[in-house]
Amino acid sequence: MSEPTTIFSIYDDKDREIRAVLTEVYRALKEKGYNPINQLVGYILSEDPTYITTYQGARSLIRKIDRDDLLQALLKSYLGE
Repeated sequence: MSEPTTIFSIYDDKDREIRAVLTEVYRALKEKGYNPINQLVGYILSEDPTYITTYQGARSLIRKIDRDDLLQALLKSYLGE
């Protein structure tokens, strides 16, 4: 008998990476005294990296994620998909 095939999705990995990055960026913004939600919304709407602090490498982290992928992951999470 053969083992059932396990299916891996690149999107699951990407979503986990985005979640990890957002968590780190959120933490860095919070530690620096910013309102993380407001700063992240500003970044998402404008794609201006100055909304994100350089503290703990947060700005470098967030810039590694494509904004379209970020929005897609956020909507999927919010809508429970």
